[in-house]
Amino acid sequence: MDTTNNTPAYTKATHILLGTIAFFFILWVGQDIILPLVFATILAIVLNPLVNLLSSKGLNRILSIIIVLLLALALLTGLLWFLSAQVAHFSDSFPALKQKSKGLYEEALRWAADLTNMKVSAIRAWVVNAQSQVTKNGSVLLGSTLTTIGGVFAFVFLLPVYIFLILFYKPLLLEFIARSFPRERHAMVGDVLVQTRSLVQSYLVGLLLEALIVAVLNSAGLLIIGIDYAVLFGVIGALLNMIPYIGGLVAISLPMLMALATATPTAALLVVAVYTAVQFLDNNFIVPKVVASRVQVNALVSIVVVLMGGALWGVAGMFLAIPLTAIVKVVCDRMEPLKPIGYLLGDDQPHIASTLLSLGAAMVRKKHVT
Repeated sequence: MDTTNNTPAYTKATHILLGTIAFFFILWVGQDIILPLVFATILAIVLNPLVNLLSSKGLNRILSIIIVLLLALALLTGLLWFLSAQVAHFSDSFPALKQKSKGLYEEALRWAADLTNMKVSAIRAWVVNAQSQVTKNGSVLLGSTLTTIGGVFAFVFLLPVYIFLILFYKPLLLEFIARSFPRERHAMVGDVLVQTRSLVQSYLVGLLLEALIVAVLNSAGLLIIGIDYAVLFGVIGALLNMIPYIGGLVAISLPMLMALATATPTAALLVVAVYTAVQFLDNNFIVPKVVASRVQVNALVSIVVVLMGGALWGVAGMFLAIPLTAIVKVVCDRMEPLKPIGYLLGDDQPHIASTLLSLGAAMVRKKHVT
């Protein structure tokens, strides 16, 4: 006897709530295993067309995968070499920056004293006390940092292995997915897989192109203002900008601090103006044309999932939040019971006035009938 329809609504809601809590708890506890797999799967989807191209030329599939991985690692190594060279050059100016920062620190103390009507010595004592509290917690922070660095190294070494295995076992994985669904659903599953592949590829390729454009614009603006190490800050700003909504706020603070330490407050304001202009161009022209043509997730959901991703998986979760949400939307749009969720995630907003009028007309008709 089927008792599914007789289950009380509060029981169903409880099951859904407990299932959701258990799902996110597993994601949080197993992040060291899940995160590399998610990143590897997304990168494997992006690299797969190159592997197929080399295989179509007659190369062995294993050799094709190795060549593509070596090319990707070479590009990544080149970027890291450029950043490390810029940082090494930047470190040469640390003594001068330290000296200028002391003067800026004294000016900040006097400004705070004038603003709060407190003595400079009292504010300095409060700062020293805060520094001592940070020092007491230094061992804990150091241990956490070393753990994080160890996790990063494990992540970096596991990622190429996972990518290689996912690309090599792609036919096996596709066959597993096909056997997991009845034959009458294969067309729908195939459509979801094709849409997911196209979405991930277009999103990440567009994201890299956007980062290149933003890096050029940031660097050019900072060079015009006369900020030291403009190219380094421009590239860092473009990389941070890949984290939606949050990264841009962090990116602007670095050149501002450099402007305050080495130039004038006017230069810091010009930095804000340059980054604001770049963000305006990025949000209104670059992202819609280059990145967001296939990722149709509304801004409210984007902000919420980015914050949730940060709370769950840190910076990596913030980066993965948008593409994973877009994939969830693709799945929801093609499953009848989940279509309302897919509609909620999207940006196809109905006209409010027409919606309210239709609801009002329906209520009036119901009133007349009764």
